[in-house]
Amino acid sequence: MTRMRTLLGAGAAALALTATGCSGGGDADGPVELTFWHGYTEADGDVLEEIVEEFNASHEDVTIKTEVKTWASIDDTLLTALSAQEGPDIVAMPAERLPVYASRGAFVELDDFYEDEDGNTANLVPGAVDMVEVEGSKYGVPAGFVPLAVYYDAALFEDAGIGEFPQTWDQWVDTAEQLTVDENGDGTPERYGVVLPDHATVANGLWPTLFYGNGGDVVDGGEAVIDSPENAATLEYWRTAIEQGAISPTGVDGVGADELFGSGKAAMTVGGPWMASIAEESGIDYGIAPIPAGPEAQAASAIGISMATTVDTGDAEQEAAEEFFSFFLNDENAVEWSLGSGWPPLRTDVPAEEVASNPVVASLTEMADLGRPLLPGVVNSVDVITAVDVLTQQAIAGGDIDALLDKAQADIEGALE
Repeated sequence: MTRMRTLLGAGAAALALTATGCSGGGDADGPVELTFWHGYTEADGDVLEEIVEEFNASHEDVTIKTEVKTWASIDDTLLTALSAQEGPDIVAMPAERLPVYASRGAFVELDDFYEDEDGNTANLVPGAVDMVEVEGSKYGVPAGFVPLAVYYDAALFEDAGIGEFPQTWDQWVDTAEQLTVDENGDGTPERYGVVLPDHATVANGLWPTLFYGNGGDVVDGGEAVIDSPENAATLEYWRTAIEQGAISPTGVDGVGADELFGSGKAAMTVGGPWMASIAEESGIDYGIAPIPAGPEAQAASAIGISMATTVDTGDAEQEAAEEFFSFFLNDENAVEWSLGSGWPPLRTDVPAEEVASNPVVASLTEMADLGRPLLPGVVNSVDVITAVDVLTQQAIAGGDIDALLDKAQADIEGALE
């Protein structure tokens, strides 16, 4: 069966796709062949390859071939490849990007798959499922969902006599001040107590997390809500903490924050499971803790990865892709993927003892219920995130918070339209 979809590319040009499964298929008498693009390059990539190999070995009629690309490359080339009928059958991508492509007709709707009890979707983490829904329909399957957390240098905590990780914002700031070292008193610490990047933050989620903690948000129910007294108070609180205590550098992005922590120039950072590898490679005795609670709530923006099937799949390929999703989410592989990738289980019915052998996974699983999906269902997430970046960077640099919030509100309203 031929599938027709419309992709809206740059300049809102309409590209008619006649997808015939050309990227996969195989001959009539051979197995169905699927191409799977993903960006997993570390230990998570190794375990994903193992799961794919196990699937191929147990399915004589299906062969999946993976192609490893950077996440940015997938984002840059997917629409072009699909327009040329050279795209993948299955693709993984950051979950906040899925609505962009679903809205442009690039992905096949999977509601029937979710209704099939053999799909192993009944007990998926609700927040992870929220990230694959667009206008009431599901267009993907979660491959990862983990709340941001604080990664800290446990040896520095011990040396400073700090016995417990802070539980509140005020305690967090006090702890950061204790761990900040400015030996020559020039105002530029040799070691910061914490690094809080003010733009292009890890998974774009640090500042939404801080907004949540004080009862604020960015988008709620499809409406822009960034310009609020709660968010103004949050920006003022953290700007003051950074200015007065020199607890964090300014002008740093998420990559720079990872580097500062890995080089020992910051005692705490906010990140995802890969920070454990960075700490280990740098010889840092590290700990993992939930982001401390704000005045109103304790919550954390979650990093998500989703898998979807593209319009380059025919009926046989679509059926095979859904069989792989079911295999990926089954009892055994749900645990194997979690332990190997360092991410908490995607299913809520996986017992804690099943992942206790990986301390990183065990720690992150304990705080999994704090995770909130970032911008679920928002099609133009790129422009929304850009507006937040401009707001936070300029606010921390000393800009007029009220004026910046007003501009961010207008920019996000425009993006949502």
